[in-house]
Amino acid sequence: MIIQPANRLSDVQEYYFSKKLKEIRELNASGKNIINLGIGSPDLAPSHETIEALVKTAEQTNAHGYQSYIGIPEFREAISSWMAFTYGVGFRAENEILPLMGSKEGIMHISMAFLNPGDKVLVPNPGYPTYTSVSNLLNAEIEFYDLDEKKNWNIDVNNLRKKDLSNVKLLWLNYPHMPTGARADLEVLNDLIALAKEKKFLIVNDNPYSLILNPTPRSIFNLEGAKEVCLELNSLSKSHNMAGWRIGWLSGSSEYISTVLRVKSNMDSGMFLGLQKAAVQALSNPMHWHEDQNNIYAKRRKLIEEIFDYLEVKYNPNSVGMFVWAKVPDSVDNVEKFVDDILYKADVFITPGFIFGSNGERYIRASLCASQETIKEALSRIKANV
Repeated sequence: MIIQPANRLSDVQEYYFSKKLKEIRELNASGKNIINLGIGSPDLAPSHETIEALVKTAEQTNAHGYQSYIGIPEFREAISSWMAFTYGVGFRAENEILPLMGSKEGIMHISMAFLNPGDKVLVPNPGYPTYTSVSNLLNAEIEFYDLDEKKNWNIDVNNLRKKDLSNVKLLWLNYPHMPTGARADLEVLNDLIALAKEKKFLIVNDNPYSLILNPTPRSIFNLEGAKEVCLELNSLSKSHNMAGWRIGWLSGSSEYISTVLRVKSNMDSGMFLGLQKAAVQALSNPMHWHEDQNNIYAKRRKLIEEIFDYLEVKYNPNSVGMFVWAKVPDSVDNVEKFVDDILYKADVFITPGFIFGSNGERYIRASLCASQETIKEALSRIKANV
């Protein structure tokens, strides 16, 4: 290059899955047939009605222009109705909901809207790596808060109180939790909301997994007083099998939403109308559609558990979401080598837990985004070669 990268990239590396998928593509090009149990990219299709809505709109000659930065009213109203039905929470469609091109976009927009260089951000360990990378890009100061299996991966608010929180602006929260599949303890969340009010920081809950193998979908806004100090991200990626469509939203009080909009309106030119019309349809999927998806995921999970039983790793059978998280035995010295041996010997990719933080170093994670036949084949390969 004839110029140097920006200094902000000094603490940001290429995303682990971006690098690993390149390696998998190279292995496949060399004649391998790698079974990928690492990525949470749903292999199932959206509802038929959702696809029909996209096609019908795309065929309209007037559907291909720029769209509103805040989405069409019909989409925002559909989100509002869905949240009321799913979680029992109320939001005004006109100014308390902001459609996004996936919730990952929201992580950047929220961070740009509220963080100055040097502001402190509290990030879960283990947790979604993008919380860390975006904070680094904005020169924020990252402080990790520990999540521990002994506390069912829930935040220890008492330990948090012992930290210097004077310069904290944001705390990233993610329940149901990725990668562990833990559900939030409501008493703990109530204490966290009280602490945020006391210390004056904003909680952002990232909530894309609430409908997957989870009998009690919840929003952080189910808790009293949350609207004062919380925002929540949600998405159609996981729950509606629309990961590649990049459709999500942010909900919260109008003051927070309008602040994020000041960033978003300078970053994109609105979402394609066909995607918005399809999203409206997806949000009206009947409950039996989601039940059918969960029946499929439950069968797949049983097979993943068979793989983990064979590998002698320990998992929580009551965890929820799209992944199974498991602790490797003490006899395994190097977890990265453990998963690489599975990859190179059995042609099966499972995610090492260290990519989610130091508290994930003794863990591995497998995705439910592969057919039963594919997972059975993975089990057969592992039994034959590992």
